[in-house]
Amino acid sequence: MFFKGTVFINDFIITQLGWLFSSGTLLMFLTCAVLYFHPLSKTRIGGENAKPMLNKWQWFSIVLCTTIATGIIFWGTAEPIYHATSPPDFSNLNSDSKSLAAFSMSIMYLHWSFTPYAIYAVPAVVFALAFYNKNLPFNLQSTLFPLFKTSGKKWLGIGIDGICLYALVAGMAASLGAGILSISGGLKYLTGLESSWLLLALTIIIVFSFVLSAISGLMKGIRILSDINAKIFIFLALYVLVTSDTMAIINLSAEGFWIYAKSFFEYGTLSILYPDDPWPKSWTTFNWANWLAWAPITSMFLGRLSQGYTIRQLLLFNWIIPSVFGVIWMSVFSGTALDLFLNKGLDLGTVLSENGPESIIYQIFNTLPLSKLIASIFLFTVFLSYVTAADSNTEAMSGISSTGISPSSPSPSTFIKIMWGLVIGAVAFVMINMAGIDGIKMLSNLGGLPALILILTINLGLLKLMFWGKTGMN
Repeated sequence: MFFKGTVFINDFIITQLGWLFSSGTLLMFLTCAVLYFHPLSKTRIGGENAKPMLNKWQWFSIVLCTTIATGIIFWGTAEPIYHATSPPDFSNLNSDSKSLAAFSMSIMYLHWSFTPYAIYAVPAVVFALAFYNKNLPFNLQSTLFPLFKTSGKKWLGIGIDGICLYALVAGMAASLGAGILSISGGLKYLTGLESSWLLLALTIIIVFSFVLSAISGLMKGIRILSDINAKIFIFLALYVLVTSDTMAIINLSAEGFWIYAKSFFEYGTLSILYPDDPWPKSWTTFNWANWLAWAPITSMFLGRLSQGYTIRQLLLFNWIIPSVFGVIWMSVFSGTALDLFLNKGLDLGTVLSENGPESIIYQIFNTLPLSKLIASIFLFTVFLSYVTAADSNTEAMSGISSTGISPSSPSPSTFIKIMWGLVIGAVAFVMINMAGIDGIKMLSNLGGLPALILILTINLGLLKLMFWGKTGMN
């Protein structure tokens, strides 16, 4: 009964509220674009004399690894094959491989670049101002300060934090489940290892690793692992680009990005323009809901990193540069998958239907030099990607669950970090074994609606600061 009720609510959100997700996320993108050139963007987080806690490479690597988790790896080669094999009705595409490839690339840019990172950037800006410039408590209620006085409304803060903690636990568990399946699939590909105990062992190892990293703090485990992970990302992208059909990837990426750019506002309102087409509901609305489920609490961690930098720099490192990286990553990996599938005769459609999305990347590696070595590096990257996303979010979740968190004492207790790590690991393992990864994705998706309402409210507060408030906040 509970599961049927969950399915009903999930279907209602996806099918009936797609217009709200489309218009809301488009508003966030436009807000970031205007804010970047607004006088408010000159405001320094923490005041004019504040000093950065991180250099710019450290800042970029932590932001990148906090926000992408395993999603960019898991879906970078599988999602475009879905789009190429089952394009939406509104695209009016036939079997022409060139048109299918360019359209599929444009959708990858939509789902993995500027719009989703705007979802993170808007609440990150407001939280950074609330925490560092207004000296408000470390909770999501503080992000509402531009609209109304939040002190004395403890019940509101507890409610907001509780809903967003649920959403992030489900989202992190879904990502952990995807990572576990991807790693187990890779181990099977490399060694033939397949055991009922493998999923449990992988869960324990990953949870232990990200909790240990979170315990060590921002300047140790989180910073060091993010630095390593970002460099491996760059290496993998360069290797695949050089060893694949480079010119085909470049040409396909250029065509796809041009379609994305000229169709941006159409893509941003798909659920409104095509209310009877199921494709926007099952893909774009679903993607926005999952990004939104992560965004409120993740943005608190991102806002915390920005001390000593201006709002414009925060947007540069939390919105623009990660989005450009997403475009490059999808150009290389999605472009390679589409070129092999549509132009080189590699039947990735059958692989996808028979072996699942986690198997696509390993079929692609089979076409490259040193395939086993690169697959091994990729496996390590999947592991590290989840650890570097989970440690920072565990830090933020533990901060919300603690008292006395302030700019001078920003780190919560070790015990709370361990408890959150155990909860995430337990939820992921139980759902993988009993309801499957789709069940846990549904739980994450359900967190998208309250997160959307919260971030839209935060967005309205940010607009008030920009146009009806002071231009500076020292």
